[in-house]
Amino acid sequence: MESTLKAEIDNIINSHDVVMFSKSYCPYCAKAKALLAQHGVKVFIMELDDVENGAAIQAYLKELTGQRTVPNIFINKEHIGGCDDLFKLEKSGQLKALLAKF
Repeated sequence: MESTLKAEIDNIINSHDVVMFSKSYCPYCAKAKALLAQHGVKVFIMELDDVENGAAIQAYLKELTGQRTVPNIFINKEHIGGCDDLFKLEKSGQLKALLAKF
């Protein structure tokens, strides 16, 4: 994989409070987007099926996080996982605390 692509993805993760790598047709992505919208936070969303190098980005995310599936969510530069992980944080009250910083 091209190192400039890796640097670009790292920069996106490090430059935004909340980042979601998604696919426009994914129901789990839609569910995660809706939950984050309820919290009123600004989310940087990259739809991997809408960008030319989406497969390469997804491969790098697997290398970076061990997770190949979407959504692939980062909060405050930290990988939190996917939709189920996001809802676990919501249920435990930790999501509100994580997002309160923004």
